[in-house]
Amino acid sequence: MSFNSLGLSDALLKAISKKGYTTPSPIQQKAIPPILEGKDVLASAQTGTGKTAGFTLPILQLLSQGKHLSHRPIRALILTPTRELAAQILANIKEYSEFVNLRSAVIFGGVNQNPQVSQLRQGIDILVATPGRLIDLQNQGLISLSKVEILVLDEADRMLDMGFLRDIERILKVLPPKRQNLLFSATFSKDIKKLAMGILHHPVQVEATPENTTVDAIIQKIYPCAKEKKTELIIKLITEGNWKQILVFTRTKQGANKLTESMISSGIKAAAIHGNKGQGARTKALAGFKDGSLTALVATDIAARGLDIPLLPHVVNFELPNIPEDYVHRIGRTGRAGASGEAISLFSPDETVFLRDIEKLVGLKLPKENIKGFEPDPNASTEPIKQGQGRQQRNSTPKAKSANSSSRSSNNSFGPRRPNQNNDRRSNR
Repeated sequence: MSFNSLGLSDALLKAISKKGYTTPSPIQQKAIPPILEGKDVLASAQTGTGKTAGFTLPILQLLSQGKHLSHRPIRALILTPTRELAAQILANIKEYSEFVNLRSAVIFGGVNQNPQVSQLRQGIDILVATPGRLIDLQNQGLISLSKVEILVLDEADRMLDMGFLRDIERILKVLPPKRQNLLFSATFSKDIKKLAMGILHHPVQVEATPENTTVDAIIQKIYPCAKEKKTELIIKLITEGNWKQILVFTRTKQGANKLTESMISSGIKAAAIHGNKGQGARTKALAGFKDGSLTALVATDIAARGLDIPLLPHVVNFELPNIPEDYVHRIGRTGRAGASGEAISLFSPDETVFLRDIEKLVGLKLPKENIKGFEPDPNASTEPIKQGQGRQQRNSTPKAKSANSSSRSSNNSFGPRRPNQNNDRRSNR
């Protein structure tokens, strides 16, 4: 199948051709036709499979065919969980819309709102936004969503995981009831399916791959390692393997900073990216990583979605995620667009429960390889470290929430979720 057979306009086909694409990915083949027909869509696709183009291309076509108003109200709204993903989606929209008369913009927190407001006042057709900043501007009367025709929830599972449910509900209340709704995600939990039932109207469900699977092109390895030797091991892997580009995931912001400092002390050019970093620092770190001036980018799960790094060869889980779905997204930063990649996880005994949950989710027994001198003590405890010591304690009594967090979650009809200690939600407003 070619893009020509999907019913896309000549202007979009020209933009696609300019990017060098010839054959649509499975999710694009399945999602684009029903979206062009105006139907609601519930789509599941692995990260790195062209999901963004799967909804941006038909949206561009639908809007370009519609009636153009001189003041350009927002006609399509795309909600995403993180700044990085929002910026990446806008970049894709800009590329695909080169030959159509549509304007697009992105808004997110962590930066001065004035430039964003100025762009909105000039009139735009497509808005990409994180929920917090969108609500902030809407509350200030600086943005109107009364003319939205198409709503997209991208990485909706991550938005729920980061506590955005209440924000999503508030946004839905100010949107026109008659609109087209698209919900895209790499993973679907029961909570996501329940959310979809409340938003989508007779949706077409498309699935490019089995739920929660990992890309075949990714070589996955588990290196058992004593917890206190993980830093030494990752430095050894980078230096002896002469790795030039490696994305490393930690579970906490403090852990990312500490590991970055150790790498720099060992002569590895590295930077950390997480919610406590200002947007300027995050943008600079990501740019340096992409252009090769940095060897290692150490990130929390804020970077598991939205980072589009062509031909990234290595992803390392310095710590396994306590939410198993995050494993799928982390390693999905490599093995993208048909390229091969390697995902290595440094596994200490206290992460046994996390590894078990990950293997259950992906339906694989991940291969383990021992590296001499780094093996963990066979008698080491397999119990997760308690909260306040770097990891959550399973089945423990949760700490009391602050008044603010309680107010945001009190109407969560999906019930309690497992806490993610690396919750960067606020910093992504």
